[in-house]
Amino acid sequence: MKIGVILPSLPVQQRDNLDLAAAARHAEDAGLDSIWHGDHFAIGTPTMDCAIALAVAATATTRIRIGASVFIPAIRPLIWAAKQVASLQLVSGGRLLLGIGSGGGAAQWAAAGVAFSERGPRTDTALRSLPGLLAGEPMTLPNGSTAALSPAVRIPRLWVGNASTVAIDRAARLGDGWFPSLITPEALAAGRTRLRAAATSAGRPSPTIAIGATGALGHASDTPSRTDLAAGLAKVYRHTAGVAAELPVTGGPDEAAERIARYAAEGAEHLVIGLSGPDWRTQVELLAEVRAALGHR
Repeated sequence: MKIGVILPSLPVQQRDNLDLAAAARHAEDAGLDSIWHGDHFAIGTPTMDCAIALAVAATATTRIRIGASVFIPAIRPLIWAAKQVASLQLVSGGRLLLGIGSGGGAAQWAAAGVAFSERGPRTDTALRSLPGLLAGEPMTLPNGSTAALSPAVRIPRLWVGNASTVAIDRAARLGDGWFPSLITPEALAAGRTRLRAAATSAGRPSPTIAIGATGALGHASDTPSRTDLAAGLAKVYRHTAGVAAELPVTGGPDEAAERIARYAAEGAEHLVIGLSGPDWRTQVELLAEVRAALGHR
């Protein structure tokens, strides 16, 4: 199981006196496998542009993979999305992992001038077109024009986000991976069964499975409890109390590793976690201990 971490938000950077480049280097020095940033705008909270944030992280590091969790190509003109992805692949030296989603809420799509009802077809078009565009092939764009990007780059792994049946089928048909977030091990097992069947039906190999998670590690007095985190998940994502209680990764390294191992047993190969505890640097160091504990299982 590979372990990645969501880079700290702007409020956390300010709280911990920690800039994005330093955070990326800290995660790499701790031995984690990947660092990630979301792709949001016009959502009412402070956030950085995904491509710029990942470019900073890429140029501050040398080994660790950089990832978008998740990039929303359909909210942009397709050629612009491809150019951003190609540029990230170049500045990172080929270390990009590209989660792809079609979410973000209707208000975000309206702000971008894209019909919310078009998010599915536009996402499918992006998944079909990105490999050719990134390879430098002349491609016909949705508006009928033709373009070819230069320089060509190695195509990153495309992980389709979300746990819905639509996303699972999309991952099976068009992705290299399935990347659901905030999902129970039992739901992951059911999704894996559907994923494998859909991939077989499409004549494709079964995609890699990665998961997104949330948590707070350690036992410091100001660390959010599982109950605290579950209450927030139930409110924001409308999970039932029972499901929400299963989702946070908490406790010391051994306890957290035990919880993550349940996902590994259901086929997950990579976990990406957003950390909610105090002092992001310390949380990352504890996460590295979780990674080591998993390696000894």
